Amino acid sequence: MARSVAVVVLLAMAAVAAAQAPGPAATPATPAAGATGPPNVTAVLEKGGQYTTFIRLMKETQQDTQLNSQLNNSFNGNGYTVFAPTDNAFNNLKPGTLNSLTQQQQVALVQGHVLPQFYSMDSFQTASNPVRTQASGTDGPYTLNITSTTNSNVNVSTGVVEVTVTNALSAVKPLAVYSVDKVLLPFELFGVKAPAAAPTASTTKPKKGGSTEAASGPAGAEDAEPTGAASARAVGWGVAGLAAVVGCLL
Repeated sequence: MARSVAVVVLLAMAAVAAAQAPGPAATPATPAAGATGPPNVTAVLEKGGQYTTFIRLMKETQQDTQLNSQLNNSFNGNGYTVFAPTDNAFNNLKPGTLNSLTQQQQVALVQGHVLPQFYSMDSFQTASNPVRTQASGTDGPYTLNITSTTNSNVNVSTGVVEVTVTNALSAVKPLAVYSVDKVLLPFELFGVKAPAAAPTASTTKPKKGGSTEAASGPAGAEDAEPTGAASARAVGWGVAGLAAVVGCLL
């Protein structure tokens, strides 16, 4: 009997000890499938795999940091659209094109590929041309002309180059990124400049006493009699008078 009581007491003590022991640490909940972080244009381009030149240009001009900051910190509901030229697009440029640009012009080149508005492929159909980009100059913002084609593609023109957009790397608001196979050279930087106006012919009349009158000599000079002829005529009249007097005396 005593042994049975002891067993019961030991079992009770073991149950109490087990209840007081700390359980295993809670495992943090894993993010739901498909959850994503804040939009990041660099991450989208890196995932695309053929935009290293555009990524480098964005980094050198700090436009990647600026755009990501605008997307994540001061997003106002409009979103952004980026036209991303492929590496082949940059390789097809005339050699030295990028190096010929100043730092400010390189910033404008990158910003000319960014629209301060989110556009899906469908919403391009209602875009009002000209469409303003992030770039601007002394004559105002750089613009693009965007038109939809009959086969649901989109044509984008700068006035210097035209390209067809068919592939979206990302199109989830607030950021849309579209691949393009040409660099969108802004008309403001690469367009043909209008020739300077030719100088107009002078309509000022020559003043009196100018060079024309000076060349013709003093007024009345053409009617003046030569000095030698006047002297000869005077001598002739003198001889005739003397002959008349002599005739009277004879």
